Amino acid sequence: MRLNGGPGLFASARLLIALGLIGASAPGWTQQRPPEQPRPQAQPQQAGVDPLVSLKLIWSALAALDHANQTGNYSVLRDLGAPSFQTNNSAATLAGLFQALRAQRVDVGNALIVMPTFEIAPTILPNGLLRARGSFPLRPTGIGFDLLFQNVGGQWRLFGMAVVPVGAQPAQQPSTRR
Repeated sequence: MRLNGGPGLFASARLLIALGLIGASAPGWTQQRPPEQPRPQAQPQQAGVDPLVSLKLIWSALAALDHANQTGNYSVLRDLGAPSFQTNNSAATLAGLFQALRAQRVDVGNALIVMPTFEIAPTILPNGLLRARGSFPLRPTGIGFDLLFQNVGGQWRLFGMAVVPVGAQPAQQPSTRR
């Protein structure tokens, strides 16, 4: 059965073909980077912390929080955590912790389109946890984060999370001389 006016059954195939053609013809778009090309870094990081893995972890955690805030369902965010994170946080507890962020209508998903600025670059702490703290410089409301990840069976899992809105700096009042 064919619906008139719709994109049809082949819309996704056309999109994939178009993306493939763009990727094949666009300069700098390759399947694999040459080994001599450096990996992009937001800021210098401690040896042993892959910058791409760090960025993926940060963006993944914020994407999960964004989805949880949008749906009101925090079970997936909880399930992505390390065992101790799951034990200490029910989905209802997480909903309560991030209620203020939801109430302020902070669009955490906007953090997925910019590079973070680090206050503490992703670093492996002496206790083995990976910590990253910084912000996403967004307007009108930036997003501050402090994230901890624990290595569980060779995979980094969310161990602790703080995400807060970071307002624009108030304009300084001009000083008056008398």
